[in-house]
Amino acid sequence: MKAAFNKVLIANRGEIAVRIIRAAKELGLQTVAVYSDADARSLAVQMADEAVRIGPAHASKSYLDADAVLHAAELSGAGAVHPGYGFLSENADFAERIEAAGMVYIGPTPEAIRTMGNKAAARAAAMRAGVPTVPGSEGVVNDADSAVAQAEAVGYPIMIKASAGGGGRGIRIARDEAELRQQFATATAEAKAAFGNGEVYLERFIRRARHIEVQILGDGARVVHCFERECSLQRRRQKVWEEAPSAALSETKRAELCASALRLANAVSYRGAGTLEYLFDDDTQEFFFIEMNTRIQVEHPVTEMVTGIDLVKEMICIALGNPLRLRQEDIRLEGAAIEVRINAENAAKGFMPSPGLISQLVVPGGPGVRFDSMLFPGYTVPAYYDSLLGKLIVHDRDRANALARLRRALGELKVEGVHTTIALHQALSGDAQVAAADVHTGFLETWLDANPLAPASPIPVAAPAAVPSAPTPSSEKVTA
Repeated sequence: MKAAFNKVLIANRGEIAVRIIRAAKELGLQTVAVYSDADARSLAVQMADEAVRIGPAHASKSYLDADAVLHAAELSGAGAVHPGYGFLSENADFAERIEAAGMVYIGPTPEAIRTMGNKAAARAAAMRAGVPTVPGSEGVVNDADSAVAQAEAVGYPIMIKASAGGGGRGIRIARDEAELRQQFATATAEAKAAFGNGEVYLERFIRRARHIEVQILGDGARVVHCFERECSLQRRRQKVWEEAPSAALSETKRAELCASALRLANAVSYRGAGTLEYLFDDDTQEFFFIEMNTRIQVEHPVTEMVTGIDLVKEMICIALGNPLRLRQEDIRLEGAAIEVRINAENAAKGFMPSPGLISQLVVPGGPGVRFDSMLFPGYTVPAYYDSLLGKLIVHDRDRANALARLRRALGELKVEGVHTTIALHQALSGDAQVAAADVHTGFLETWLDANPLAPASPIPVAAPAAVPSAPTPSSEKVTA
């Protein structure tokens, strides 16, 4: 392969940095890790060909500091930057600065990030492309009579949502006209009190919504899909468990969903990896586009397991200037895969973060088992970042066998020195409703109320494991 660049800087940390380094090395590229003071001994720093310090532990002064990351890229002589997920990965200005500095941004164009990263703009683009969105009022509703008129067109039950709300707040549900009239004045008063803005709008309430997303890859001229993932098991709108394919979709509905994703991605001439997210109504069998993530997803290994496609490698190959090398007819869905997120959290105490020293690590193996992580014995999990330690992914010929494999692998996985969510996933993987795929986006929080987890055992105080000395990459540079 004749590369447009031969060195990639990974503008991220943790397991995704490790993942990108591995993919880049397999393509024969040099790699540069960036690190904060908290990550000086991280696995990504040890694995990369070079490492550049970008600041102190707090993300705002390191991984979110675009100036520091750009300086590191220029200092290292990197020809490209891969943003991973989180941090600066959906920052159009950052992508623009990378390109202005003469480097390749491994992801979509800044214009695509701006369009599809903005929910309102993405919704408008979806409507232009004929992709269904959640039915609702067209803009703000000013009085109860207007609300009733629009609700008749949308259908009940309906949500009254504060225009300035967020995080699940500022929402009331009306099941008929009488309740809508009663709730309207209350909702506007609450919105004014909570957000300083009394404006509200209407949106259909989906009783049993599933969260289903479609993985796509594009080269700016052509787009393919890699089927769907279901991510309905969520806590506080954060995904906990992901799987492919979705047990809720018929082959016909799957084809419709994926075709809609292609229409929208092609409409914006999408380049790189991206995910189009939908709500699926179990009652009506309708799906509605809600947003797009213009980056690689945490749960991308689920798709890799059922398609055999290395999504990170494909992203890099596209960024090298190669046309998309996949044809839609060659992408096949094989078997079933499940990913569970292993976090450093005490689930029995409100999922309290649990940073600390990893004293022991036993990684499960065998056919169809993958563990994406940055852990090693002696690694100290910092308190400054997301609590994700790793992702356990399993694959088998069907969902029932994948669940059995997951239970076996969870039994083998041991992460000692911090509290983890392993026990949560052991309980979920043995639950009858989860086994039947009878879940929705509100399932897990209700399940947790009905199935309180046993208090976690105290972490024993023991002599710390030997901590490796700070790595000495082949070229360690320090930014100012």
